[in-house]
Amino acid sequence: MSPEDQRLWATLDHIGGIFFGWLSTLIVYLVLKDRGGFIQAHAKTALNFHLTMLIAIVVGYITTFLLIGFLILAAAYIVIIVFAIMAAIKANSGEMYSYPLTIKFIK
Repeated sequence: MSPEDQRLWATLDHIGGIFFGWLSTLIVYLVLKDRGGFIQAHAKTALNFHLTMLIAIVVGYITTFLLIGFLILAAAYIVIIVFAIMAAIKANSGEMYSYPLTIKFIK
């Protein structure tokens, strides 16, 4: 895959995570991980981030009866949007991006 295509797919992977969560990043990782180092690194970091955010969202839903869950959910969704946009901008310019506070499920 050409470097331009890798940048495009990495950008779409990060943006797709905003709308479809961990599922879109998992699909991109499984389908494109062998197409180049750049797309593999971005797909891996996006998948790790969205799996970490999935945990935060589940905790938020579980704790909604304590009312703190609503704050956790709001914070998680804001973090997803902001960090995914930052990652997409970096990917589009050909740079690596590392999401902060991410558990590395896929190494």
